Amino acid sequence: MVKKRRRHSAAYKFRIALEALEGSKTIGQLSSEHEVHPNMIRAWKRQLLEGGPSVFASNGERKQREQEAQEAELYEQIGRLKMELEWLKKKVARFGS
Repeated sequence: MVKKRRRHSAAYKFRIALEALEGSKTIGQLSSEHEVHPNMIRAWKRQLLEGGPSVFASNGERKQREQEAQEAELYEQIGRLKMELEWLKKKVARFGS
C-alpha cells in the first residue's frame, strides 16, 4: 500500500517547528501526535532556526514575487523607451522641416 504524499502549509510547519523548539514535548511525541516523520520535524526545526518562517513560503509565492519584480522592471523600461521615442520624433521633426 502506497501512501500519498502530503503537503503542509507554511503556517503548519512553523507551528510544529516552534513546538519542537519549545521543548515541552519530545520530537517522537510531536511526530506521533501530528503524524509527521521525526526527521521532517527536525528539518523544519533546523530551517526555522536558520531562516525563520519565510523559509517555509511555497515556491509559487517566491515565483510570483520574482515575476512582479520583473514586471515592474519591464514597465519602467517601456516608460523610458516611450520617452526616448517622443524625444527622437521631436528631433526628426525639427530636421525634416
